[in-house]
Amino acid sequence: MIVKHGMNSGFSSLASSAVLRRQQFLIRSLRGYSDHTYQKRMEGMKCISGGASLEADSENVLRAIIPSLDPTGHKGQAGKIAVIGGCREYTGAPYFAAISALKIGADLSHVFCTEGAATVIKSYSPELIVHPILEESYSISNVDDEGRRYVSQKILAEFDKWMERFDCLVIGPGLGRDPFLLECVSKIMKHARQSNVPIVVDGDGLFLVTNSVDLVSGYPLAVLTPNVNEYKRLVEKVLGCDVNDQDTHGELLSLCKGIGGVTILRKGKCDLISDGEIVQSVGIYGSPRRCGGQGDILSGSIFVLGSSTYVSH
Repeated sequence: MIVKHGMNSGFSSLASSAVLRRQQFLIRSLRGYSDHTYQKRMEGMKCISGGASLEADSENVLRAIIPSLDPTGHKGQAGKIAVIGGCREYTGAPYFAAISALKIGADLSHVFCTEGAATVIKSYSPELIVHPILEESYSISNVDDEGRRYVSQKILAEFDKWMERFDCLVIGPGLGRDPFLLECVSKIMKHARQSNVPIVVDGDGLFLVTNSVDLVSGYPLAVLTPNVNEYKRLVEKVLGCDVNDQDTHGELLSLCKGIGGVTILRKGKCDLISDGEIVQSVGIYGSPRRCGGQGDILSGSIFVLGSSTYVSH
C-alpha cells in the first residue's frame, strides 16, 4: 500500500521505526486494508449489510481501530499531538482541536500559536502545552527582508526542536490568513513531510493548501477535512470546474487523484471519505447545527487516530 503511493524509496531503512509504524497505522485506521483483524471485521460488517452499501458502520469501525486501555503503558504512549494554529482573532479553534485530542485519548496535546493567542488559550485549560512561537506581519512591520528571513528561520528552528516528539500534526484551526504566518506554516508542513509525520489539514490550513497544492500533493499521510465552501474552492483549483452534486463519489475520487495520494473527508449532511481509490460514506444523524468549532473537534479526533498511538494493536 505504501509502495503504491511512491513511498518505497528507502523503505527498508524505515523498518521497525516510528515513521513506518505511523504510516501503517494511518492507512489501517483510515482505509482499513493493512491489518488482517481489521479486514476480517470489515468483512463481517459487509455480511451484515449484504455487501451492497458503502455506508460505513462508524461504531464497528471505531471498535476495530481503538484498543482497550493497557495498564502497562506510560505517559506519551497514547499519542503526542500538536496543533498549528491560533492568532489574535481566533483562539477557540485551536483549543477545540487540541482538547478534543485529549478527550479522545491522547496523552499530550500541544498548541503552536502566536503570542497574542497564547495566554488566552492557556487560560482555557491547564492540560494544553502552549508554545507562542508564531509571528504575524503586524508584529514585524518594522523589520526588513533580511530580518523577516531571520524570524522565519528562528520559528522553524524552534518548532524543529519538538518535531520528532509528535505523532501527528493538525494544521489550520484558528490560523488566520496573515501572509507571513502562512509562509512560516508552509515551511513547517514541508519539514513534517520530510519527517513523514501524518498531518490533518483543516480551516485556514485548507486555504493555504488550496493556494499551494504542492504542500500535500503526493503525500499519503495527509488528511484534508473540507466543509462545503472549502471543498468548492479545492474542486475549482484542482479540477478547474464547479462542484458536481450529481456525481459526488466520482468527483471526490477525481479530486483525491488530482491532488495525489491524500485522503479527503468531505463534510456535509452525508460525510464522504476517499483515498482516491474507494469512497466511504457516513450518514449517521448528528447535530443539526453547523456552528463554529465542530470541524475543529473533528480534526482533533482524526489526528489522534492518525498517530502512532495504537500501532501495536
